[in-house]
Amino acid sequence: MPAYGLPIREFALVCLVTAGVTFLLTGLVRLLAIRVRAVAHPRRRDVHVKPMPRMGGLAMYLGVLAGMWLAHQLPVLRRAFDYSLDVEAVLIAGAVVVLVGALDDRFEVDSLTKLAGQTTAAGLLVLLGVQWSMFWVPWNGGDSLGSVLVLSGNQGGILTILFVLTMINAMNFVDGLDGLAAGIGLIGASATCAFSLALLHAKNGDVVAYPPALIAATLAGACLGFLPHNFQPAKIFMGDSGSMLIGLMLAAASTTASGKLDYNYGAGDAIALLSPLIVVAAVLFVPVLDLLMAVVRRTRAGRSPFSPDKMHLHHRLLEIGHSQRRAVLLIYLWASVLAFGAVALTLFENPFVVAGGVGVGLLLALVASAVPRLRELRKAPFSE
Repeated sequence: MPAYGLPIREFALVCLVTAGVTFLLTGLVRLLAIRVRAVAHPRRRDVHVKPMPRMGGLAMYLGVLAGMWLAHQLPVLRRAFDYSLDVEAVLIAGAVVVLVGALDDRFEVDSLTKLAGQTTAAGLLVLLGVQWSMFWVPWNGGDSLGSVLVLSGNQGGILTILFVLTMINAMNFVDGLDGLAAGIGLIGASATCAFSLALLHAKNGDVVAYPPALIAATLAGACLGFLPHNFQPAKIFMGDSGSMLIGLMLAAASTTASGKLDYNYGAGDAIALLSPLIVVAAVLFVPVLDLLMAVVRRTRAGRSPFSPDKMHLHHRLLEIGHSQRRAVLLIYLWASVLAFGAVALTLFENPFVVAGGVGVGLLLALVASAVPRLRELRKAPFSE
């Protein structure tokens, strides 16, 4: 399929329709949340200072449903439904996590109950065919560049469940400032969609690339439509129903984009071989880093890894002097540089130019993050 034949307009239309439906329904869901008392009251670890309705994930899921329905009506995008159950699997598993999350938004269910719901959703994905089947490793290749590790059904299923659980909880952990999870979801979904479209072009329209592109496009639309209601000062929180939906859909899109690839590349094409793993790692880097730091921090203190605290990455940015909005925008910058830099590696032939651009972007993000501390250092001699 030539570049001009890519269904970019169709995917863009689905994304915008999903965004519009989510935006319109979020106001109604806000009224529903207030009526059923699904309200987040301020706690010591929270940044917000007044009660806030949550359960915004319900509006996001309904927006995704609308986008998927539209895609099913478009002849080109219907290919995402005709050759696999990946899209249907995401809708079914998404309904499970949204239901569990909505119950938590209302009743504050315990962590084990939430983990059971998350595992059920991940298991449904695997049962319906969304799982890792192979990936490239840089060893055991002899004279060639590495080898492809083919997973059995059980191995791929276990790996996928662990991956989905990690991503769901990473997005849940990172959802601590107005607009943070929605923005990271938008960035990650957009990068995954761009990568899937690149695969679609490289594979001459292979139907395998349609489901991840559609899943990512609808997730991007849901996050985009919810963000105006959620950016600081927020009118509604997405709650666990939204953060878990974002994590599940990102994991599913990454798995369908990278876990089923046929690695038919030349031995010298290291970037092509590594590109799926690079994109997945970059999209997940910020939320997973926050998750791993939280688990290590809490277990070292002798507490449960699920016990809440106020030491996440966004809390640390607030501590060094950034405002809420600036902290959120800085995390957007970090996530964008990593995610789109990884996608650029797959699109452009000269990896060194791309790596240089990513390095400059990371340096700018680091300097911007350290500005309050740099100001303190400049003022210190004068204060003495």
